[in-house]
Amino acid sequence: MDNHRRQSSTSSSSTTTTNNNKKTAELDPVLHSIGFEIEEVSPAQLTGRLPVTARCCQPFKVLHGGVSALVAEGLASMGAHMASGYRRVAGVSLSINHFRSAAVGDVVLARAAPIHVGRSTQVWKVKLWKEEPSAPGNKGPQISESRVTLLCNLPVPESLKNAGDALKKYAAPATTSRL
Repeated sequence: MDNHRRQSSTSSSSTTTTNNNKKTAELDPVLHSIGFEIEEVSPAQLTGRLPVTARCCQPFKVLHGGVSALVAEGLASMGAHMASGYRRVAGVSLSINHFRSAAVGDVVLARAAPIHVGRSTQVWKVKLWKEEPSAPGNKGPQISESRVTLLCNLPVPESLKNAGDALKKYAAPATTSRL
């Protein structure tokens, strides 16, 4: 019986990973190319995970700071796009503080949530943590924290009217969340 549960759990985990990979590929091909997996998608919160591999590390085999910035900008932009009613958004400022490193073999957990959603600007906070190796899914030490400021409610060009379709497909209803 335990063996059956273990196989079922592994199969379920594998299916979730496959679904998250497909979702990420549709939503953000650049994040997908570094191995990031988007999990939760809503106008109030986006979450995901990144297995740290050599592909996303700097020469000292730790997560590249630019990858942390890429994750922050990508998640905040998707969230702002949804929160603005699928209007066009553009990042205008990104600040990031790095607290700890993550090495090859670690898994990084990410969560983005809005701090301010206004008519013309939005500010999003994005936090990254190491996943606790002994308790998958649980946050360990915080790696970085970012603030991303975006212009929002920009007109969407006619040629890009369908730009938000993938987000609409995966978006959950907005819920109140705190980082």
